[in-house]
Amino acid sequence: MKQFVGLINLMRPYQWSKNLFVFAPLLFTGEFTQREALIKSVSAFAVFCLASSAIYILNDLRDIDADRAHPKKSKSRPIAAGTVRPMNAIAVFVILLICIATWLYYAPELIPSILGYIALNIAYILYLKKQPVLDIFTIASGFVLRIFAGASALGVPVSSWMFVTGFSLALYIASMKRLSELKEVGTESREVLKIYSVELIEKFNILAAISTLTFYSLFALTTRQELIATIPIVLFGIMRYWYVADHLKAGESPSTALAKDPQLLIVGLVWILVVAWQLHTLNH
Repeated sequence: MKQFVGLINLMRPYQWSKNLFVFAPLLFTGEFTQREALIKSVSAFAVFCLASSAIYILNDLRDIDADRAHPKKSKSRPIAAGTVRPMNAIAVFVILLICIATWLYYAPELIPSILGYIALNIAYILYLKKQPVLDIFTIASGFVLRIFAGASALGVPVSSWMFVTGFSLALYIASMKRLSELKEVGTESREVLKIYSVELIEKFNILAAISTLTFYSLFALTTRQELIATIPIVLFGIMRYWYVADHLKAGESPSTALAKDPQLLIVGLVWILVVAWQLHTLNH
């Protein structure tokens, strides 16, 4: 039983909430009431869950020694903790790759996004995560590829507004991750953190937050005026995430932040419901 739980944790299902970015095109195209569009988006979400789990396993296999020396990862990462053997992890990794290949055979429109995500993250594991600024942009790019996957599944382009706002939000989340790691664990948790300072990453974080709010507000004011009322909701969400990261020490991932703070989860759901209601009303 312990090993089974370890195999489940190996795939980090608690991190799958990041893949919800896939549904952004479904929400803003207003097609969320159409059964076929919903199925396609769920399919894109599912294959991204498989792909992200495969990447997590690959990362854990490469960082076994570093994770064993880490105060938190030595207990939370199944391979480092000894609850899952490396050979078993490799077997799960291969199975996931087979599942992904099979899925993409029936959904070829997702191939560019999924292969791009896998290639980007392999480059991240091997090299980019040690490069300052590039590491943050790589993490953010992974979120943007999820948006492109959602758009590809529906056969629609990603608008300029969605791209620039989504990328800014992703940079905000990624920089907050690095800031939280640096504050909570220190420079020993990652090699790249030895190059950063708290003050520098805070500047990155503030810039990304301002960019997110600015671009979203411009989008609402110029293109979707029916969404102007959601601007305060977005502002509250940004400020609340800051609070959660600083006060509750949960800025390393959106999944952890949502789990630790019901208010952040509620504001996210309220934003989705208001946007969905406004766009549905407009289309009908």
